[in-house]
Amino acid sequence: MANSTLVTEFFLEVFAETWELRLLLRVLFLLVYLGSLLGNIIIIIVTTVDQTLNTPMYFFLRNLSILDMCYISITVPSTCVNSLTDHRNISVSGCAAQIFLFLFCACVETIFLAIMAQDRYVAICKPLLYPVIMNHQFCVQMTLASILSSLVIASVHTFKAFQLSFCHSNVIPQFFCDLPSLLRLSCSDTFNNKLLIFLTDIGLGGSSFVFIAISYVRILSTVLKIPIKGERGKAFSTCVPHIVVVSLFLITAAYVYLRPPVVTFEVVHEMIISVFYTMVPPFLNPIIYSLRNKQIKKAVRKVISQFFSYLNIKETCIHHCTLEKKN
Repeated sequence: MANSTLVTEFFLEVFAETWELRLLLRVLFLLVYLGSLLGNIIIIIVTTVDQTLNTPMYFFLRNLSILDMCYISITVPSTCVNSLTDHRNISVSGCAAQIFLFLFCACVETIFLAIMAQDRYVAICKPLLYPVIMNHQFCVQMTLASILSSLVIASVHTFKAFQLSFCHSNVIPQFFCDLPSLLRLSCSDTFNNKLLIFLTDIGLGGSSFVFIAISYVRILSTVLKIPIKGERGKAFSTCVPHIVVVSLFLITAAYVYLRPPVVTFEVVHEMIISVFYTMVPPFLNPIIYSLRNKQIKKAVRKVISQFFSYLNIKETCIHHCTLEKKN
């Protein structure tokens, strides 16, 4: 286009103009980030070390924890550093990498959540068929399929986005390079990009949400037939938080990605909504899916006791070796 200019870098928006408020927000984000890393690292270590947790459920929990660590690390660390140092610019290649990685992790997470809902449905509603349906080969195949399909989706979206011309502005109205915010800066026709986003959200996000909802409805209907009230309450306390976190993740993302374009929009409002699908799920997933689980709690205590036993043995060996050298 005649009025388009070559954009070599973008500038990211900030939550607040005052440095004090920015500092407060970044400290909060940093605490959420560190909490997410700690929770997910505990799950990865425990499900790897404890051989009793070598089941499909914990296989996907471990993969989800690895994914969540990557997912939240794409946006939060750079956001905190950039805000505190007032370094808001990001290169075009850096923006493309962030969009690609973010979309890739978001797609894999969506598919994983659907698979984990299927795992719970089979385990509760068809326990006799569980070893047949959720076998190791199926788990590996579904993981590879999730990764490969997400790679394709993220690659197509990123490639199509950076074929556009940008001339309106180079200030992205978001605290990270997010695809909908980037499209607003384009002076090219973005109809194909928006159609692709719509098809992806409806095809992947919508179908996963419906699949998860149906799985949990079937689980709850099966549990309601159990005469023991305690078991019913346990099932409800497990299923309801799962549904809440999945709904929060998918609905807020759908709102930002599928919202029709408007002439004026509240940047801070949209940035706050983005927090609910960028930071909250990786922080809550370890708590909801694992750390409330009795087997995980037992495994954590077991690993901690083994660790301290190892330290005591090591300290004893060092002490004996020191005495032998003195003698």
